[in-house]
Amino acid sequence: MGLLLSVFFGLLLLSVPVFVALGGASLAYTHFIGNLPDFVVLHRMAGGVDSFPLIAVPFFILAGNLMNSAGITNRIFDFATAAVGWLKGGLGHVNVTASVIFAGMSGAAVADAGGLGTIEVKAMRDRGYNDHLAVGVTAASSTIGPIIPPSLPMVIFGVMANVSIGQLFAAGFIPGMMMALSLMGYISWYAWRYKIGADQPFILGVLGRTFIQAIPALLTPIIIIGGIATGAFTPTEAAIAACAWALFLGFVVYRTLSIKRFYQISINTIETTASVLMIVAAASLFGWVLTVTQVTAQFTALLLTITDDPIMLLLIINVIILIVGCFMETIAAISILVPILMPAVAAVGIDPVQFGVVMVLNLMIGLITPPIGMVLFVLSRVANISIEKTIKATAPFLIPLLGVLLLITIFPQLTLYLPELWYR
Repeated sequence: MGLLLSVFFGLLLLSVPVFVALGGASLAYTHFIGNLPDFVVLHRMAGGVDSFPLIAVPFFILAGNLMNSAGITNRIFDFATAAVGWLKGGLGHVNVTASVIFAGMSGAAVADAGGLGTIEVKAMRDRGYNDHLAVGVTAASSTIGPIIPPSLPMVIFGVMANVSIGQLFAAGFIPGMMMALSLMGYISWYAWRYKIGADQPFILGVLGRTFIQAIPALLTPIIIIGGIATGAFTPTEAAIAACAWALFLGFVVYRTLSIKRFYQISINTIETTASVLMIVAAASLFGWVLTVTQVTAQFTALLLTITDDPIMLLLIINVIILIVGCFMETIAAISILVPILMPAVAAVGIDPVQFGVVMVLNLMIGLITPPIGMVLFVLSRVANISIEKTIKATAPFLIPLLGVLLLITIFPQLTLYLPELWYR
């Protein structure tokens, strides 16, 4: 065990890719300590990605990339502006509303920050909003993307923990809406505190016109979520349907995609998918080695000596995941932590679906916390401000997000109501 962890953390300190650290540490153990044939390593890695639900990964990534490139984000933003721009702190509410709609399409926080974020920050600056609010709310609202279905991190969690992805998707809907409402509540307080008014009056005609223009885009989450909820197709099939619809919008309806652009999007999707699946494969091997060396059993025993109360244990695990999320990318964190934490979660009777949503929300908060928060770096580039200013702008928005995390930790029904209604 000492060799395994030493090599793993040593490689991380050398800034090698996460999948190399996971695979290298596992290979060192199997070769020098486990005395196992090297083909066992390949077998375990291949087995880790030999999963039907993982087929959804490239298609959800492709769908998000297509949405960002097909002119859909502009139409979503215009509709959200007409719908809630009349509230005090208008464009702040628009920012959150647009992210909720986009969440039903991409399932990735970085895609939200990079796609909608460009439009949102510019619009708020043009209306006189300071960067503190513009950048902060854009970063915080982007974390809603992987909570409201579909969600790429939940697909990875479902595969690693052997949990129904459909139930995970259903479980994320209420917490995602809670995140949106809590952020809008903070924006309302901020607007009252600093006397920020509305950005435009409510005009029914404008709302109707922007709604009609956005209908094709708005149908995307309806197709995905509605199809899964009604049993028309599986989450994997939903990802394929989302890609087909996005292609139809880009090439036929909006005519914003070209063959050349589609080729570039496909290459980017392949690169992203390859990195994700390499992490999953290496993490599967690493998790197997942790099990063989009894690390997971020892860690479970350690946690259970502290408490066997489900809520208290989940609060302790929250702290662990929050700390890990500050230093590690989401997919890697899920792949490493699930084999370690799931035995303790199961031992005290915590529903794995609830735990999946809690873990993903924890790691979404990690995306907007230093030093590794990817959304912070994306928005620093989008807004053309320093990373220090981005961190300072985002910090106050951690309060409502942590509040939601606490609520779904203490009250399991907030996550389990819809899965029980639809699947159980």
